[in-house]
Amino acid sequence: MTSVLWGTTGTAATFAPEVGPLAIGAAALGVGGLLQAAIAARSVRRATPAIRSQTVPWVLGGLAVMVYPLAFYSSMHTAGVAIGTVVSLASAPIASGVLEVLVDRTLPDRRWVLAAALGITGGTLLCLTDAPGGDIGAASVGLGVALGLVAGTSYATYSWAVGHLMRREVPRAAAMGSVFGLGGALLVPVLLVTGAPLLTDGRTLAVGAYMALVPMFLGYVLFGYALTVVPARTATTVTLSEPAVAALLAVLVVGERLPVAGWIGLAIIGGGLVVLSLPRRRGRNTPQDQPITVVAAE
Repeated sequence: MTSVLWGTTGTAATFAPEVGPLAIGAAALGVGGLLQAAIAARSVRRATPAIRSQTVPWVLGGLAVMVYPLAFYSSMHTAGVAIGTVVSLASAPIASGVLEVLVDRTLPDRRWVLAAALGITGGTLLCLTDAPGGDIGAASVGLGVALGLVAGTSYATYSWAVGHLMRREVPRAAAMGSVFGLGGALLVPVLLVTGAPLLTDGRTLAVGAYMALVPMFLGYVLFGYALTVVPARTATTVTLSEPAVAALLAVLVVGERLPVAGWIGLAIIGGGLVVLSLPRRRGRNTPQDQPITVVAAE
């Protein structure tokens, strides 16, 4: 459901083309993050001692929440929606897996590796069917790719931070509210500086309100629930279905046509989601549950 909501952001943004990517990003996750903090205020107050004991993950998560929307929307604006989306989303599960290996010292299992590979392959194939033409220069594409990598890494970082807090006995609402509240507060100055175009008419204001309330606020509430039952790397891998949702909306709502290669990409993404949803065998430890043992040289 989260991917469905997130997949609507590109279509929604097309209704406010005069609003810059920084304003869209700051409005979407800035307001959405503050709303997360508001509904979780009581839980955050009760969990304040536990959050303070994990200051580094909390601050890193808040900074990542601030960086993600600015980098993500700027990547699409600079390199085109196709390249910006696929780089940002495809790099997130890889960065998430690396974070869990380096920080939490857990190995991803073969199922996650297969699902991530299928999701990345399908997403790439899907997005490249609508690749930008020659009107975007190599320098712009390179900058957009770099911004997409920043977006994917920041997405993985705040997903890991929220999951880390919850594993340290911080309730889900408090973990989400504290991390996204900090990120939302950091985005407020950006919104104040860049957000004037959002107030030009009712249409742009409605776009900003929708982005903040539905995909960002409601979407991340659901994402927080997901992090209580699956590792961050799995949650970020599932959201690789977002380009598929965006493509289907473009076909069904906007009236665009999807080439055969795009439908193949959708099928591959669906295969990755099936792999993740298959029940695990009982009575055996999977590699993702096993800590990495580092043997020091004698």
